[in-house]
Amino acid sequence: MKISNNSMEKYFIIKGISDVQELQLPLFLLVLTIYLITLGANMTIVLLIVLDRHLHTPMYFFLGNLSMMDMSCSTVALHRPLITFISRDRSVSFRSCFAQLYSFSAFTCDELLILTAMSYDRFVAICNPLRYIVVMNNKVCSLLACTCWVIGFLNIIPCLLEISAFTCYTSLEVNHFFCDIMPIVKLSCNDTTNLELYIFIAGALFATFTPLVLTSTSYVFIIRTILRIRSSSGKRKAFYTCSSHLTVVTLLYGTLSYQYFRPISSVSLESNKLYSLLNTAAVPILNPLIYSFKNKDVIAAMK
Repeated sequence: MKISNNSMEKYFIIKGISDVQELQLPLFLLVLTIYLITLGANMTIVLLIVLDRHLHTPMYFFLGNLSMMDMSCSTVALHRPLITFISRDRSVSFRSCFAQLYSFSAFTCDELLILTAMSYDRFVAICNPLRYIVVMNNKVCSLLACTCWVIGFLNIIPCLLEISAFTCYTSLEVNHFFCDIMPIVKLSCNDTTNLELYIFIAGALFATFTPLVLTSTSYVFIIRTILRIRSSSGKRKAFYTCSSHLTVVTLLYGTLSYQYFRPISSVSLESNKLYSLLNTAAVPILNPLIYSFKNKDVIAAMK
């Protein structure tokens, strides 16, 4: 059934995480708990970095940016199922839906870019430690962070314009728990060839492939430098400083690649929903744990 964009009311219906009525309360409590932990953990990291002068280093500066992006992604994605449970209203206006789609995509792109900046920071710290303070000065760090934020928000604009220009949909029900790109595109009865091409070029190539190549290149030099270290304790310390970043990069790129960088026709919305829940709920919680709460500097700052 084709529904014209001109003849229908301007709203979508968000299906949610599950249709089973008995699961609504447990899912609400689970999402609320995850969201509060995410906010609390990441806000703690940001406050510690701001308040403790011992954490005023490039590594923690980028980590603070990553925590803000994690909080933003979780807020944009998880507020919808929480509001739906409380209000019992699953409708969302086109304008609000597209704003949510744009914000989530932009913050996700920002996160990938800031992880790339963090890999460069680790590269300079390990491969060129004597010039680290000179190379990674405040001006360079601020410029890198601002560039990541700006590129993320600009990169999504053409995609949003293309989606907002859809003239008809096969249904108004979005099979997701928030407005994401793939579920909206799957609903459209317009030709999405150009959009799929743009998602591949701008999304896979510029927002994912290029940062991944830059990150991998940094780690090739890092690993080569570490292997040249003679003392075993020095090697362990160097690997330890990189292990957290590599864990987060692997987890984030793995979930995002499965979600977005496949042909639209092969995307399963049900499995996509599970990966989105992992990406918006589990990853933002793991980042503070992986990066910070096992770090001696952060523990000292908390004390």
